[in-house]
Amino acid sequence: MALFYQDPFDALSQFQRTLDQLRSSSWLADSPSGGGTYPPLNVFRKGDDIIIVAEVPGVAKADLRIEVKGSTLRIAGARSVGPAGPASSHRRERRGGRFDRTIELPIAIDSEKVKAECRDGILALHLPRAEHDKPRSIPIA
Repeated sequence: MALFYQDPFDALSQFQRTLDQLRSSSWLADSPSGGGTYPPLNVFRKGDDIIIVAEVPGVAKADLRIEVKGSTLRIAGARSVGPAGPASSHRRERRGGRFDRTIELPIAIDSEKVKAECRDGILALHLPRAEHDKPRSIPIA
C-alpha cells in the first residue's frame, strides 16, 4: 500500500492565494464607522409618503445636498472628523471625506413638497408621494 503525503508548500501556496483574494475583495475596504454604505439610513412608509432618517454626524447642514427626481433620492455631502487645528493622529477609527448615496424608492416623489430637517447629526426627510403615482379607484359602470 502506498502512502501519499500532501506537499506542505502546496498547502501554504493555497493559503496565500486565499489571503490574497480576501485582501482584494471589498470586504476589508475602508468604510465609515458602523460599516456599510454611508450615511446609514432607515426608510419608513407612512400612509402614501416615505420618511427617511439618516445618520450624518459631523456633517454641517451647508455641506449636505439632497436631490429628488422621480423615485430616486440622492444624498451627498462631506464629513469632517479631524481636529480643528494642526494635530498628529494617534488612532483613527472614524472615517471622513465626501460621500454620495443614491437610493431608488418604491414610489414617485413630489419633489416640490419634500421637507428636510437636520438636527444633532440626524437628517429627517419627508418625501410625499406624487399625485400621478397614487392609485385611484375606478368606478364600474
